[in-house]
Amino acid sequence: MMEIGDKVVSLDLITCKFVCDLAKCKGVCCVDGESGAPLEAEEADILEKEYPNIRPYLREEGNKAIEKQGSWVMDIDRETVTPLIDGKECAYAIFEAGITRCGIEKAHEAGATAFRKPISCHIYPIRVKTYRGFTGINYDRWKICDPARAFGEEKDVPVYRFLRDAIERKYGREFYRKLEIISRNVGQDPDENIEI
Repeated sequence: MMEIGDKVVSLDLITCKFVCDLAKCKGVCCVDGESGAPLEAEEADILEKEYPNIRPYLREEGNKAIEKQGSWVMDIDRETVTPLIDGKECAYAIFEAGITRCGIEKAHEAGATAFRKPISCHIYPIRVKTYRGFTGINYDRWKICDPARAFGEEKDVPVYRFLRDAIERKYGREFYRKLEIISRNVGQDPDENIEI
């Protein structure tokens, strides 16, 4: 583990490799799972406000699910998440050439909304958990991402480098810079906790 300010970060972000391989996984992370994508409080508000701008980029089934359930819902764990279509894929999921994509991101790319997509989706396979006094930042290993791990090994790209844009969006450039510094120092004493 390493500490960056009030964040305790898994060294797996530096030592493990990861690059999404949509040609192999087909974006199944937007389809599989027990609930929708986790949302931060402000993201739920953004989705309520921006839904009219995102709506034209979604499938009919997604729009029906959102109109019935709302632009966000509370899951069984009382967490704010995106709604699902019939308990399956995310209501914001779209399908293009056999690959599942994010309709929110499609709207963003078209200039219809400034909101790119939920940070939990953008920053995956990092999972963030807030505790009293610190935030835990961990690398999540989901079987459906096996192709991404293999592709990351092939390309020799650590998790944190693959996620640079998302990490900087969530925590800023200085946080990412500190990950780079730690990356250069990892391996000198693997049993030592790193604090920066």
